[in-house]
Amino acid sequence: MHLTQRLIALALACALAIQPVGADELPELGDVASNDFSLSTEKKIGQQIMHDIRWREPSYLDDADIETYLSQLGNRLAAVSNDPGFGFTFFAINDPNINAFAMPGGYIGVHTGLILSSQTESELAGVLGHEISHVTQRHIARQIYQSKQVGMASMVAMALALLAARSSGQVAGAAIATTQAGTLSAQLAFSRDFEREADRQGFDILRKAGFDVRGMAAFFSRLQQAVRLYENNATAYLRTHPLTGERLTDMQNREQAVPYRQVVDSADFQLVRAKVRAMQGTPRDAVKDLENLLLEKKFASEGAVRYGLAYARYRARDWSGAEREIDAARQLKISAAMLEHLRADVRLAQGDTAGGLTVYRDAMVRYPLNLGLIYGYGGALIGVRRFEESLRFAEAQLRNYPEDVRLHKMRAESYAGLGQRAMQHRALAEVFILQGQTAGAIEQLQLAQRAGDANFYEMSSIDARLREMRRRQVEEMKEKRN
Repeated sequence: MHLTQRLIALALACALAIQPVGADELPELGDVASNDFSLSTEKKIGQQIMHDIRWREPSYLDDADIETYLSQLGNRLAAVSNDPGFGFTFFAINDPNINAFAMPGGYIGVHTGLILSSQTESELAGVLGHEISHVTQRHIARQIYQSKQVGMASMVAMALALLAARSSGQVAGAAIATTQAGTLSAQLAFSRDFEREADRQGFDILRKAGFDVRGMAAFFSRLQQAVRLYENNATAYLRTHPLTGERLTDMQNREQAVPYRQVVDSADFQLVRAKVRAMQGTPRDAVKDLENLLLEKKFASEGAVRYGLAYARYRARDWSGAEREIDAARQLKISAAMLEHLRADVRLAQGDTAGGLTVYRDAMVRYPLNLGLIYGYGGALIGVRRFEESLRFAEAQLRNYPEDVRLHKMRAESYAGLGQRAMQHRALAEVFILQGQTAGAIEQLQLAQRAGDANFYEMSSIDARLREMRRRQVEEMKEKRN
């Protein structure tokens, strides 16, 4: 089942659970006169959908290297938008369709098909700038909020249906109708006014961030030509972001006012594309594909293709072959956290624990904020059963990233390895909390209470957190009724 179908199923489930309520029972959602609702409400809707994607969506790509790159690129663009403090989350979906979508609250999903089809980093940045603009201009919020006679559960269901429509306009109609959102049926695709506004804001973001402004029009134009050439249905992106001749002309006219300057792609862009390619199909097929690219010299960066081939060989458990390709990439002056991450993992896979951990530590000195390296090093410590070290490392990192789910999982695994059951369940409760699973968090905290190995201070922390979660559960039940 594709992401679209799963989102629609979830929207339908939400819709069937919704009961009409009177106006006097509804929570305050914002200024009705502005036909808008509060940013905190929008963020909460987005968080609920993102929790479902991370928790239940098989196509969610839980890859720290790719997510770190998308976050770096996206935040560079968001920093020069008209609302740099909005707060965005960028994530990848393992789907060959060329698509990207924005959700309420600044959550932006990028299909791997979009990454592979972008010929330059400026093209990918152009699409992300466009999506960022849909968020900062509150286009999605305006689509969802149609009337004050709408509760939180209804708005979540509407947002899910709209998100499903972003992927497949043909099958989202039933979900929309069932969610009491018939008035949204004409707005499944962004309106022309919204698209023009996102184009112009996105263009400005691209320019201010130092990318080639021609990337936006080049990408959209190539998509349109591909649709005409193969006479097939429009891509998911063009279906929900209809590209008119007027829009394309407007982009091209804006380009003329900006002096041309060559913008070189970052090494990380090329490496991410190579990794996505190396993840496709079986390991054997991926190795053959990348070997053919090298043989035919079809690449913008030989070093990136070498890295991709190393990753494909790593998937195939050809450790020595992977190491040869990594060495070749380094000789081509490729220097990146992703390459060091793979180099460390290849060393560890060959049983060189000391060598692998040393590569990680050296790389974290050079790239101290790279989450791929942080997760990799912590996971490596757990893998070699150095649980006290992994616990200290996880707790140190949590001081910088207190809401990082992966670090809380690392902490829980470390406690499990040390046999500290109460604190293992306490740490797992934080994982459930951050994933929006309040009932699961309560269950873990109750297990922590019964574990019998917590000291007085740990038990006090567990009891306090359990009381807090029970209060939250009551509040959530009230919201569902509304």
